[in-house]
Order: sequence, then C-alpha cells, then structure tokens
Amino acid sequence: MRKEGRPECSGTPLFEDLDFPCTDTSLFFDSSTPIARLQGELIWRRPQEICPSPTLFPTNISLAHAKQGLLGDCWFLCACSFLLKNQQLLNKVLPPDQPQWGNGRYRGSFQFRFWQQGDWTEVTIDDRLPCIGSALCFSRCHSPSAFWVALLEKAYAKLHGSYEHLWAGQVAEALVDLTGGVAERWSLGDIGSEEERKTEQDSDQVGRKKLDLSLLSHVKNDCALSCSTHTSPGELGEMGQYHALIVMEWEDVKKVSGSEVRLLRIRNPWGRCCWGGAWTQSGAGWRSLDPDYAAHLKSRLAEGEFWLDETEFMSQFDDITVGYPITEEGHLKSLCTGNLLSHQHHLASRWIKGFSAGGCRNSSSYSSNPKFWLKVCERGEVLISLLQYRKWRNSTKYAQTPQEDSKNMKHQHYRAIALHMWKVEKKRFSLNRMLNKVPCASTHCHAYEREVILHRQLDPGYYLLIPSTYQPGAETRFLIRVFSTSSTSFSALKNPAPSLPPTADGEWETTYFRGSWVEGKTAGGSRNFLSYGQNPCFFFTVCNEPAVTSGVNVKVTLHQIRPDTDLHPIGFHVFKVPRGKSEQTIIRDQDPVASCVPHCYTQDVSLACTLPPGCYTVVPSTYQPDCSSNFTLSLARRIHRKVVQSQERLGKVIQEVSHISVMKN
Repeated sequence: MRKEGRPECSGTPLFEDLDFPCTDTSLFFDSSTPIARLQGELIWRRPQEICPSPTLFPTNISLAHAKQGLLGDCWFLCACSFLLKNQQLLNKVLPPDQPQWGNGRYRGSFQFRFWQQGDWTEVTIDDRLPCIGSALCFSRCHSPSAFWVALLEKAYAKLHGSYEHLWAGQVAEALVDLTGGVAERWSLGDIGSEEERKTEQDSDQVGRKKLDLSLLSHVKNDCALSCSTHTSPGELGEMGQYHALIVMEWEDVKKVSGSEVRLLRIRNPWGRCCWGGAWTQSGAGWRSLDPDYAAHLKSRLAEGEFWLDETEFMSQFDDITVGYPITEEGHLKSLCTGNLLSHQHHLASRWIKGFSAGGCRNSSSYSSNPKFWLKVCERGEVLISLLQYRKWRNSTKYAQTPQEDSKNMKHQHYRAIALHMWKVEKKRFSLNRMLNKVPCASTHCHAYEREVILHRQLDPGYYLLIPSTYQPGAETRFLIRVFSTSSTSFSALKNPAPSLPPTADGEWETTYFRGSWVEGKTAGGSRNFLSYGQNPCFFFTVCNEPAVTSGVNVKVTLHQIRPDTDLHPIGFHVFKVPRGKSEQTIIRDQDPVASCVPHCYTQDVSLACTLPPGCYTVVPSTYQPDCSSNFTLSLARRIHRKVVQSQERLGKVIQEVSHISVMKN
C-alpha cells in the first residue's frame, strides 16, 4: 500500500484519519472478495492529486450520478442516487458549506452523517482515496472532477469497518441509512400456486406479493425505486447474478395504434447500457410510437441508461425496492395513498436470552417477548417498522463484534424476525387468553431481514404489539418505529417479561419480582462484606410433586436496569430456608445451595439448577456495597405436564388459525 505526497494548505498539514488509515485494514476484511487481488496495487491520493480542479458536485447535475468501480456496492450507489432528488436529505447526509479544495479553510477532511438505530451518526474522514495509478479505484461520479460519491462511499466504508464490507448488500438498508426513513422490498415474481395463494389469505404481504406499479402512482415522482436481479436473465446476461439498478422514472405512453405501453427508464450503476430488448436505440418498439415523441424519450437517456416496457421489466428483474418519500419536514408519505404520516414514535429494546427472547408462537415462552402498547386515537393509516441491529463482523469505533457466526452469509448478520399485533378491548386483560386469539395483523413470516414492515388501516383503540425472533434465546437489539396519519401513543409494556425455561419441553410457571439496591440501606454488596445481609431477599417454594423424584428444574434470572455503559457487576445466591430460621441467620450462617457468581458486568445473569422440594430465598447483590440500581428478578419453575406443540416454521407465508401458527413452505 502506497501513499502519495501530502499537499498542505497554508503550511498546515492536512488531516489524516488515524481511525481509518491508508492501509490494507481499511480496504480488506477477510480478503474473500475479488478486490483482494488489489493488495499492494493501490495508491491513496487526494482529489487535487487526481484532477486539477476538484469539486464535490458538477455544474451539470446529471453528471453527479454514481458510476460503479471495482467494488461490488451497486446496492449502496442505487440509494445514493435518491439523494440527488432530495436536497434536504442530501444536506443531512453531507452538511453544506464544508471547506473544499482551493478554499483557505480546507484542511483535507469531510463530515458525513448516517442514520443508525434511531440517531444520526457523524463520520469524519480525510479525503485520501484509493486509486490505481491516477484513477479512482472504486465508485466515482460521471463527472471526473466531482468527488461527492467517492467521499461518501469512503465514509460508509469507515462506518462498516472496511471497503470490503460493502461488497454485496440490500438497497433497502442503504436507503434507510441515508434517509432515516423506511424502505420495502417487493417481489416481481409469480404469486405462486393456487394452494399458496389460499395460504396467503391472512398474510400481510398478499396484496404486495406481485407489484403493480400503478399502486405507486401517488408518489412516483418522490419515492426511491431500485430493481435487482438474482439470476442471469437473457437480455441482461452481461450483468450476471445479484446486481441492482435504479428506476429513474416511468411513463404511460400512447402508441400510434391508440393503445398504451408503460415504459421505464433504468440506470445501470456500471455506467453502460446492458439491455438488448425491443427498446434499445434501434429497437423495434420505437416504431410503434410517434417518431417525434420517440425521439423525445430517447433524448432523456444519459450514459448507462435504457428504456424497457413493463412486461420486459417484470420478466427480467426479480424484485424492486421502494423507499418511502420524505418531506422537507422529515415526515414520511404513504406509498399506497400519498397521505402524510405526520405522527411518529420510536422505542428501542432488545431480546435477551433467559429473559425476553421468547422465540416464535410455537414456543411456550412466546409471551416473554417484549410487548408494546399502541393507542390509536382515530381511524387512519399506521406503518410499523421492526428494525433489528446488525451483528457486525468486525470491531471498530462504529461496529460491534458478532455474537455468533453462520454458515449462510445471508443470515450471518440478522435473526429471523416477525411482528404480531392484537386488538385489545381494554387495557387490563389476560395475556394468555389474548395470545390464543388470531392476531389482527402480522408480518408475513419470520424473515432474515434487517427490517420488516406492517402497514394497516386501524380503527381507534388499543393494540398489543409483540416482536419476536423465530428461535427462542436469540439475542439482539431492535428498534420499533410507528408512523401514522392520525394521533397515536406508543409505549413499552411496563411489566417485566418472564424468563425462559432452560429446556424446550414441558411447561413453565414464572414469577417475577422488582427490587432495588439503595445506598446505605439495601445495597449490601457481595458475601465478602459484613453488610451482605442488607441485600433484598426473595422467597419461593418448590412443591413436592408425586411424579418428580429427582427435584424440580428452576431458572433464576437477574436483570439490572442501568445503561449498558454504566453497569454494576451483579450476581446472586440461593439459600434453603429451614423452618424457624430467620433470613439474617440463614444468610450469615449457611452456605448457598446454588450461586450465580462471580459477579459480572452485564445486564443479565442467570442460573438453571435442580432443587429438591422446600422453601428457598434468592439474594441478589452487586459486588461492591452502596452501588444503587433497580433490578428485576424472574423465577421459572417447571410444571410437569405436556403442552400442545404448534407447527410454525420458516417459510414464505403464515396463516394464523389459533394460538398455533401454521406456515406453508
């Protein structure tokens, strides 16, 4: 890796980003992609070393569109093109008035912002860019003197950990990161067999299984559109598999015969035309139109663009990604109606193994998933987004270490997630009875996607929302966002979720407690300290069941209610309570029968154990005395009777017929 000379401005050294240096660590992750062959061949240059008069944007805005280089990030470049249609969003991502080349305040750095998990994250980079010789290696603008695309790509690579991390992705994810909005991916394939269509009748995605562009007529000029291929269709064979393109516009055109044809103008991020259908420059399709209007349509084409009709579009592409329009005030517009979704709420939460990762509705622990209240004040459109946080493959300032690996790359970063919603007649209700009813709405299945969407017209009233992963015990953070045309309120259910049983079979009874360690009163610290007896105690019993001869499985989970950045080391002990003994005597004189130690700096600690019948007390503690915090304690005891097994499994669609979820492959 070579670095060229360092131009200076007024004698002041230009900024060099030590967090994202000009080394292989910024370019490569595991060298598993084709760019690995570039190791040792790249030179990092600043724009003024590449061309004599660099600028962020060209005077001719049509030359500002992205042109893909050697990096497989067409998905990201398709999202970038949407910024050119919305100046407000462009200014959000790339704050204006930053000093550029030739300006006395220029110092070789640029600031960008990306939407991440509910907030805009600022990323600062230097303007040294990877080149082969004197030409940019990766993405660039069609204008050779414009550098906004190359710099934005570098900032996004820094956010992800390296350029190589940008190889392959979803357009929907990039759209959300660049807009803070919502994007959906719809299939362009066939709906399926008659049996599948019947199964889909209760699915949230039925009406969108096969896209009709007329549904988007309300927002056709404001939304972001991208189409992609997963295979190598005949007319687009040059592109190979997994390529994303931009839908620039579509228009219903009258033929000389009087009939209409819908034409779509497509832009290839590669910057060259790859289409050989009826609407190429000399294609037969143009002869069916008025010659003057045909010439007018052809004149709209820029480099890398081509026209095709709707029939060709539906047959050549596999899916389309649609980004919701966003107004200057930051409000979403409905894709179906164009209505303004002016009311917004969002809440962050997490699925925690042993506490709130209850899995899908097949599992008896489903009710332990996080739960949310949605109050709709008047009838209107409601859009609900469940967005899980990505499990990053690397560790940097911006990225996190993964919790586990997967053999399937598609599933490596995400859990299979879904969202179910029940209408509740009153706020006080039986949860178990409610969950036995059919949800009023749900996402179509548990999907390995970063974000799943639920869109409904809702009547006034209360609604219970339960997000879930398919597998019990699958941990990750998530964000729920609610957008609506009418006034709504949104809150998390205050009751703590019960813990999960240590095994999947049988039924479990869960009791949960709230408590607090208060400095000088109930924050006694660990057993190393004489004040240990001041800690709160929680009594429970294990009953003697005739069918059980070897004890009862018990699982205790302690959850401290503190920010992740300010956790106490926590743990707990379980003591048996003989008749006639006080708790202080027991804690002082007896050894625990079970312990969850050493104390750990974590949100939750849990212990599964087998206890014989009798009376017990759990004593939770921090390691040091006088460490204040609120906490919850959940206790799961196994009940020895069988439960009904349901049949939910991963697949295309879901049909709710009872509390059992049935899914057809």
